[in-house]
Amino acid sequence: MKLTCLDTGGDDGYYTPASHLLEMEGLRILLDCPVDLSALTAFSPVPLGASAGDAGDLIHAVPYYRSPTAVAAAKAGGLDAVLVSSATGLLGLPLLTRLPGFVNTKVYVTEVAARIGRLMMTELVEMHCEFVRCYGPGRDQAPVWMEGEKLKKLLSALQKIMPEDEGNTNLASLMPLYSLENIEECTQKVQHVKYGEEVCFNGILMLKASSSGLELGNCVWTIKGPRASMTYLPSSIFVSAHALDFDYSSLKGNDIILFSDFSSLNGMYDNCKMGEHVVDEIDGFLACDSVFRDDGIDEDENIKYLCSNDDITEEIERISFISSCITDAINSGGSVLIPIGRLGVVLLLLEHMSETLHSSNMKVPIFMISETAEEIIAFTNALPEWLCKSRQEKLFSGEALFGHVKLLKEGKLSLFPHLYSKGLLAAWKEPCIVFCPHWILRHGPAVHLLHRWRADKRCLLVLEQGVDAELTLKPFMPLAIQVLGCSFLSGIKVEKINPLLGLLKPKLVLFPEGQKSLCPAREKQPWSFLYYSKGKTVEVPNMREEFDVCLTTEAAFGLQPMQLDKTTAVARLKAKLLLSNGQYVLAAAKNQLDQSERHLLHRGTVDASHLLSALQEKGIVCSFSADADNSAPTDRERVISITSPGEAVVKMTSERTTIYCDDDAKIAEHICDALRSICNGI
Repeated sequence: MKLTCLDTGGDDGYYTPASHLLEMEGLRILLDCPVDLSALTAFSPVPLGASAGDAGDLIHAVPYYRSPTAVAAAKAGGLDAVLVSSATGLLGLPLLTRLPGFVNTKVYVTEVAARIGRLMMTELVEMHCEFVRCYGPGRDQAPVWMEGEKLKKLLSALQKIMPEDEGNTNLASLMPLYSLENIEECTQKVQHVKYGEEVCFNGILMLKASSSGLELGNCVWTIKGPRASMTYLPSSIFVSAHALDFDYSSLKGNDIILFSDFSSLNGMYDNCKMGEHVVDEIDGFLACDSVFRDDGIDEDENIKYLCSNDDITEEIERISFISSCITDAINSGGSVLIPIGRLGVVLLLLEHMSETLHSSNMKVPIFMISETAEEIIAFTNALPEWLCKSRQEKLFSGEALFGHVKLLKEGKLSLFPHLYSKGLLAAWKEPCIVFCPHWILRHGPAVHLLHRWRADKRCLLVLEQGVDAELTLKPFMPLAIQVLGCSFLSGIKVEKINPLLGLLKPKLVLFPEGQKSLCPAREKQPWSFLYYSKGKTVEVPNMREEFDVCLTTEAAFGLQPMQLDKTTAVARLKAKLLLSNGQYVLAAAKNQLDQSERHLLHRGTVDASHLLSALQEKGIVCSFSADADNSAPTDRERVISITSPGEAVVKMTSERTTIYCDDDAKIAEHICDALRSICNGI
């Protein structure tokens, strides 16, 4: 088995998850294929006239999109399968599936992630058209901005975003965006799965998706083969306020864990500052507790610790803090722009705002402006089985699954696809609250609205930490608008990694080299670590020296066992070794040999005295060797010397019988016949 980390992801791993190439049982499997949209900050938004900000150093052209995963996978050759853990992990797939070498590639993703991912890809293409309309369609050859001084500016910008790629000047990871036709071709290769559903791939591997808790439809993958079982563990959350909780129990007993949660390196553990315009979030929420739990703690206590509600409590407190800042801005007469692409965070913010507006009797319009807003919101009300237990209980009690349902009914929340929608122009009123998923601030309604409100110090921009704020906000400078930098939980907290591994009990953990200090190996630890880094292939050792082989029913009923002793019976079988549902199987051959035509196989210890008698009965002149100690214990070597009709020697021990004879086939046959007459054969 081999593993190559193609990319460690970007931001905090939510929008750009890590990706890997796994070679297992002769199959090549890609684990996630995202697009790093943060690279778009090197490009200028579509010019909006003379009021545009300081975008002189940015590239004014149709942008290319960064996907090291797609480029690396294309160089590696064809893929047998792609396992996708989230909607964002699907965004780069059309870049691959449009290539000739990936025609037969199979893609596995949960139903919800596939639906949301397709909507995200479609909206990305539609927003990209803004650049095409402004700068004209792209050309087949490399664009002009990939040359000369503009190239240097681009490299400088990319190095700020991705410092680990310093020195990489070939820009191979930048690609032109796919089309709607490419998206359609890609989705035709997708096979939808449900949580807990086992799928057999190519007869060799069994694949199963389990909830990761991070977002609706996000999953952890179990990959089981005949010689090893692996858990692909991307960013996960034990207890969620909206999605189904992390189903860690289904991962117990797997041989290998591929730990691919890079969120512990993100801004959640840094006290990041985003400039003088930032309103700092409560620092206590972002502190990192690196103290590990005691390994001696019993399993029940471990589970209680891992599944405590502290994650939800902290997340709700963040949402509450953001809501209070939004309320302050509205009360001061300013509008609020929230360009956040996290569906779960948006749903929780809407729910909290619903409660706030109701309790304070505030009358402020809330708009969600996105090509996919109406479909996404409708979709979230039609998938109760993918939601956390508290949401499912609301369904049975007749309550709405989310708070935005009430906002829609009361007319406080309006959904529009575009800024220029006819209904939006009629309903528009300021101050207002606007949600849009275009967090990179390079295309979509967020660009236009930020230009509109950037000079108003009463207004508020809610921006996620983890992006390069200076570069992201550069086209909109100078800014008077307040900027609230927010962090959200995006994966397993550092202090919960070891307790989780203690519950899952793997034999081997594949762990990121960059996070080695966060989870160091300990003495007497039941699992071992193998560290990986971006761009390097690691050989994964075989975890099983033995493996099980199953018998088909037909083969089992065709056996004719012979009892050897009280505990052992043996039978012969002519069979084929097959692979089925990830297991080796012995299936009976179509043409079985007739019992009378078989050459018998013999076993057991040869009794020297019985063999001597059998040889003499066949007219062979023989005797025990004169120099042998015939009174010695039976486990010592006994030797029979044969003098006629030919010369031969038979040496016997409790473990082995050896026949020495000349090239006389006749005497050899006589000796073998004598042995057969005294041994059990099958």
